[in-house]
Amino acid sequence: MPRVVLVEPQIPPNTGAVARTCAATKTELHLVGSLGFEISDRHLKRAGLDYWPYVNWHYHSSWEAFQAIHQQKGGRLLGFTVAGDYNYAQCQFRADDWLLFGKESAGLPPVVLEVCDAKLYLPMSQPQVRSLNLSVSVAVGLFEARRQLGELD
Repeated sequence: MPRVVLVEPQIPPNTGAVARTCAATKTELHLVGSLGFEISDRHLKRAGLDYWPYVNWHYHSSWEAFQAIHQQKGGRLLGFTVAGDYNYAQCQFRADDWLLFGKESAGLPPVVLEVCDAKLYLPMSQPQVRSLNLSVSVAVGLFEARRQLGELD
């Protein structure tokens, strides 16, 4: 099953909502680098409600530490970015994919984008809207991957 990776998330309620989605779908959640909150943050816990015990989550202190895990486990790195090359719906997702999302204020850093196997975007009809909320973007990408892989039953 694809895994969700948040690189330097900043806003506790967003990460909590992503954790809740990961709990509901039994999806691994990886938090990478400097976080804009402490794991014990009350807003983080509030957004994830009482689902944290059901989240298979991992913390990696740096991008390099995460890369070591990725090298061991394999799979493609798919970066979700407003500057993506491919519409996410056109991607043929695989069970061992890593779905990467960046921090709310700046997205994925260049060092991460450079190593992505593909850079995907979520199409926006309104040009004045730069992006969707992080937790919404994760849900859209994850559920499309799960749909393609027959994991919605």
